[in-house]
Amino acid sequence: MSDKPNILWICTDQQRFDTLGCYGNEFVHTPNLDKLAEQSILFETAFSQCPVCTPSRSSFLTGRYPRTTRCRQNGQSIPDDEVFVTKLLHDAGYVCGLSGKLHTSVCHPSACHGTERRIDDGYDQFFWSHDPNTKWPTNDYHQWLRDKGLQRDVQPFEDSKFVQVLPSEEHSQTTYCVERAMTFIRRCAEEDMPWAFSLNAFDPHHAFDPPREDLERYRDRLDDIPLPNYVEGELDDKPVWQSIDHGGSYGGKGQFAYDKMNDTDHRWLTASYWAMVDVIDRQIGRLFDLLEETGQRDNTYIIFTSDHGEMLGDHGIYLKGPFFYECAVRIPLLISGPGLRNDGSRSSALVELVDLAPTILDWAGLDRHPAMQGQTLQSLIAGDSDLDQHRDDIYSEYYNSMPGHKDPQAHATMVRTHRHKLVAAHGTGGGELYDLETDPNETHNLWNDPDYTSVRLDLMTRLTDRMAWTVDPWPPREAGF
Repeated sequence: MSDKPNILWICTDQQRFDTLGCYGNEFVHTPNLDKLAEQSILFETAFSQCPVCTPSRSSFLTGRYPRTTRCRQNGQSIPDDEVFVTKLLHDAGYVCGLSGKLHTSVCHPSACHGTERRIDDGYDQFFWSHDPNTKWPTNDYHQWLRDKGLQRDVQPFEDSKFVQVLPSEEHSQTTYCVERAMTFIRRCAEEDMPWAFSLNAFDPHHAFDPPREDLERYRDRLDDIPLPNYVEGELDDKPVWQSIDHGGSYGGKGQFAYDKMNDTDHRWLTASYWAMVDVIDRQIGRLFDLLEETGQRDNTYIIFTSDHGEMLGDHGIYLKGPFFYECAVRIPLLISGPGLRNDGSRSSALVELVDLAPTILDWAGLDRHPAMQGQTLQSLIAGDSDLDQHRDDIYSEYYNSMPGHKDPQAHATMVRTHRHKLVAAHGTGGGELYDLETDPNETHNLWNDPDYTSVRLDLMTRLTDRMAWTVDPWPPREAGF
């Protein structure tokens, strides 16, 4: 067996933190990830650097912040001189693979007729499927379906116009991603080659289209599913983009106009989102079984996380945008591997996705790339430092990251401590301030509350400090200057 550890990095798409049994969700069926949590460190307060795909993915693959990578928006392409952690692993002798989504360059059928443009990213095998869309002839998911004698046949769901269903789990893009990963991992085991694999399933990203059987499991408990966390009138003193998206996602232009949906619509949407998570769990269980079967489990580091969250009707909004609520930027994070705690410890440390790349380099025994800005988690997860201490605050940013908001454009940044959260809505003179101890649902905006003036000042100072400290460290200062 290779003396280098393997690395399995599972990143789902748009999966909020409260969607697994191990995070307290009593409705979902996630026994495999719950078992992983018992053999891992579970991070209770892990956050994305942006609530939108491309900036987040470009950030955690490089260990750099979105504005530093110069890839701040969906529809931008990451510059050629950025360095992915997978490139560093490749150059150190790892075989690197990916199945599913990358999304660090412009990725839309109107502008991307083949696969998306890639930099020298280190992926030796690239099973690309940005999403389940049929308009890309190079979408490997559809080639996989054809090889099985199947086609993607999504049908309307009779109980909600907002939900669709697949005929079976066999048709799922998540199943495709896992089976491509299994093929790759099995071959590497046969050749005794160290590997790193990015499994990037599109689920539970909208459209809301789980297999029918998984959705039907929620029918008997439909009335017990909580309605979204929304209080009538709560958006009146919050940034204008929230009121706009309350009337329809993506700048008011999409569907999901909250007030035009009834309680049954909301509950079926939640059920469909959870059903997609159930499929993720079941398929990942197959992958874990393969690691055991091939004798690789004890020599494999496993990360399970997501790129950002999903509003799912909370605060009267669906999907994503310039929003920094917990449901939008707080994500699940489980880490397991050789020499780590692996005992089900739960960490309340403030952790950012930008911290993953330098941590992975530690596992591979590689030096930190000088352009990286994240802080390695290795000491914490190996049991050599305080389980609950890593950062003093979290920093996340949104620089017109999606095109829906024009007047004004949405530019916002967030800083969060253990107790408080501040969002600056740049150019509007306003923002948001929440006391997470007294208002964990983030309903009451304290931005203009005189009793919180000193808190707001402290957080604004923290925010400007984080902006200053995230200036690009590359190229390094030359010696003697």
